Amino acid sequence: MDRKYKVIISIVAVILIILPIMVWNLRKPVPEELTYNQFLEETQKGRVERVFLGQGDTIQGDLKGGTKFITDNPRKEGFKEELLKMDIAVEEKKSSEILSQVISLIVLAGILTVALTIISKRFPQAQGKASRVGTSIKEEEAIKVNFSNIAGNQEAVNSVEEIIDFINNPEKYSEYGARMPRGIILYGPPGTGKTLLAKAIAGEAGVPFFALTGSDFVQMYVGVGAARIRELFKKARQAGKCVIFIDEIDALGKKRNGGSDGGGSDERDQTLNALLSEMSGFNENEGIVVVAATNRLDTLDDALLRPGRFDRHIEIGLPDVSARQMILKLHSRNKPIGSDVDLKSLSHDTVYFSGAQLENLMNEAAIQAAKRGNGTIKQADIEKAFYTVIAGYEKKDRSSLSDMDRKITAYHESGHALVTKLVAPENRVSKVTIIPSTKGAGGFSMNIPPDSMYLKKRDMENNIRILLAGRCAEEIVFGKDNITTGASNDLEKATGVLMDMVRRFGMTDGWGLLNYDVLYRNGIEQMQERLLDGAKKCLDEFYGQVRCLLMENRHLLDLIANTLLQKETLDEETLDNLVLKADN
Repeated sequence: MDRKYKVIISIVAVILIILPIMVWNLRKPVPEELTYNQFLEETQKGRVERVFLGQGDTIQGDLKGGTKFITDNPRKEGFKEELLKMDIAVEEKKSSEILSQVISLIVLAGILTVALTIISKRFPQAQGKASRVGTSIKEEEAIKVNFSNIAGNQEAVNSVEEIIDFINNPEKYSEYGARMPRGIILYGPPGTGKTLLAKAIAGEAGVPFFALTGSDFVQMYVGVGAARIRELFKKARQAGKCVIFIDEIDALGKKRNGGSDGGGSDERDQTLNALLSEMSGFNENEGIVVVAATNRLDTLDDALLRPGRFDRHIEIGLPDVSARQMILKLHSRNKPIGSDVDLKSLSHDTVYFSGAQLENLMNEAAIQAAKRGNGTIKQADIEKAFYTVIAGYEKKDRSSLSDMDRKITAYHESGHALVTKLVAPENRVSKVTIIPSTKGAGGFSMNIPPDSMYLKKRDMENNIRILLAGRCAEEIVFGKDNITTGASNDLEKATGVLMDMVRRFGMTDGWGLLNYDVLYRNGIEQMQERLLDGAKKCLDEFYGQVRCLLMENRHLLDLIANTLLQKETLDEETLDNLVLKADN
């Protein structure tokens, strides 16, 4: 049933319950008020038929003829006997009657409360929603974050420096007819420091900081999100110059194309329209700047991204090797780092780590050092933390691991390591282990590609081959019927890489240069079945190539696997020596 009809039925049901009670109360005759002297006169004249004695300050009764009356209660001894001598019926007002009246009042109050609750939930605008939602929008306390807390992403920092000057000195730019950018979009992978940069803008400018997420504005009741947007900007204008930060803005700002993705939510549309109108209504020199963050810039509505709304789009990408070294130094600043720690070498090992992951790495190393209690963070602590972040803690109890399980794991990880050395010798295999971890891995092979701005087609194809090598090694050694579930994550990643090549980057033969994500967003889905068939064929071809490689180098596969079974863990130097020794 539609929500609108449910609301109507609920309201009608409440009215039907309340109406008879109200009518019954209205039809009850109102008793005539008599003074006590008048009451005595009526009793002497024999016109009083019945008196109800209660415990309160008044008594009620009936005159002959049906008229009801009320008068003061004399509370004197023998009063009942006097009335009885005058042939007046005397009745005690039962407590049950009083109780029934109290219960009826409670029931009526409860029904009214339920009715108001239903109405307020269905129609939140009826209860002054702007004043309510405003309570959740608060200015953060003095922001102490500044650019000294940011390492790497120097280009992004440079891009926002003039925004700070705009906020503090708007007159300087108005002389040249320049207007302050109304909004900045920070986009990039998770953990790269988008929120940190937004705080640094407010901290450097010394202005208030209002922070919310896109999901704070998206509610199931139409109108609430738009009210929150208006209240947010009202508070911002009251604060004067400030920074408004909306994290995960794609929760409310997705494309409104009405296509196959179903982008047509009334609530989301109203909320987005409110945001657009508020940003368009800025005074050019108010000193208010809106900073938004998202992981997916391509999903945002075009009306948000146009000049005059979010004027600047700044990418916050994964740090390169020099930026990683700066970030590691930043997060080592207040830690007792040992003399044997080489942060430069560590920055080379942490390819594709985000700033948040690097901070987590140094924190884990500090935890390991604190457990030892040696006073400083050693290189061994960092190495242990590195693999803890990647694969989790080593399992101490391995009693449930059978010899066959260890052997399967050894050949699986040996397959990954060997194919890496064969197809991508520029990659580093820093560690191969068959020790199970708490993240569910029976073992892992740490493959570190060289630092690069772009991913080449050859690199992506080799990555797929490396991912398929574990399953392929299992099949070659133990047979097709004995392959295991250990390759599930590998297959997931390989499929993701291949679909990116096909759908986004136009890197596969026969599929052209179309971006299939764009086609899907515009409702064109006819190619989906053919696309899946082609992707399956591509993966099968890669799997065949890997199988040939491993069959040709079966002696190397056996050597690495047997060494793993003996030592459980191999480092890069040991692995290289094994390959060289076998070739010689």
